[in-house]
Amino acid sequence: YLIDATAAPVCMIAPISSWAAAVSGIVDESVMSGTELFVRAIPWNYYSLFTLVFVVGLSLMQFDYGPMKLHEMNARLNGDLFTSGERRSDEADIVTSPKGRVVDLVLPVLVLIACCVTGMLYVGGFFSGTSFAAAFAGTDASVGLPWGTLIALVFTVIYYICRGLLSFKEAMECTTKGFIAMVPPIIILTLAVSLKTMINSLGADVYVHDLMFAASMSLYSMLPAVIFVVACILAFASGTSWGTFGILIPIVTAVFPADSNLLIIGISACCAGAVCGDHCSPISDTTIMASAGAQCEHLNHVTTQLPYAVTVAIVSFVGFIVAGFVQNVFVTWAVGIVLLLGALFLIRAIERKKAA
Repeated sequence: YLIDATAAPVCMIAPISSWAAAVSGIVDESVMSGTELFVRAIPWNYYSLFTLVFVVGLSLMQFDYGPMKLHEMNARLNGDLFTSGERRSDEADIVTSPKGRVVDLVLPVLVLIACCVTGMLYVGGFFSGTSFAAAFAGTDASVGLPWGTLIALVFTVIYYICRGLLSFKEAMECTTKGFIAMVPPIIILTLAVSLKTMINSLGADVYVHDLMFAASMSLYSMLPAVIFVVACILAFASGTSWGTFGILIPIVTAVFPADSNLLIIGISACCAGAVCGDHCSPISDTTIMASAGAQCEHLNHVTTQLPYAVTVAIVSFVGFIVAGFVQNVFVTWAVGIVLLLGALFLIRAIERKKAA
């Protein structure tokens, strides 16, 4: 969830309700609730946690590698943000205001997050006496999120007009242009959903179920790492982390005892692998929306982020191997962070040698 938050602020919110739906009726509530299992699994979600370390380390070391290096150097040396010539045809029509400040960007985003959270809580019955956790678990994101987005849109238009950044006519023109700009991503999303439905119709869930149970007979302590890889492949092929949860979580809860640490590690491996595969997939909704929001060519976005994601995924895979045998979160954190920083130093040395 931490990774795909770059696509849209609401992506940090919606998976909570999806998680609750996925584990409903699966987890033994007499041992722990689905929400408790989710919270206890967070420290073991190596892909998301190691990615944060990776981002900080890469920023401090100040280097790039893979296709991103080409785009970065072209932007720095030539001032060209469109290495592959994907410049938008309507870029010349964009009007800027000298009155604009950072708060004019940050405030609408904060209002969007607040409205979406409030909308989901309202739909879940929070304001009718339902508890916070139960409201999130029982909400319908397809109702709450659109209402939150619509309210945030109205607020943004009014705010910009009052600030004198846009006239009413310009605000309405920008709104229609925004809808038009979303047509290509919506088409890609429609085709991606069609592909995901076809994969499910072919029996991907049955195949993965049989594969996991066959592996559990001989690779018990290695299962978290196996689950991570299977989740990566499944999410990459289908373009959805939520669908991967729905397929793998019932299998994971059936393989491991309800009071076992390996159950928590296995659930974490499922979450981490699903987010990793979804992050890398060119047909993922969050990947498509990220490239659309950044106004960059979609395949450029996929190819530039892929080497970084794969680097963290390899370290996370090793971390889940260690976790399966050691079952100590601090030991696996230490091993993973050392490996990740070591990989960064090695890659930087290789890039410097190439440059020399």
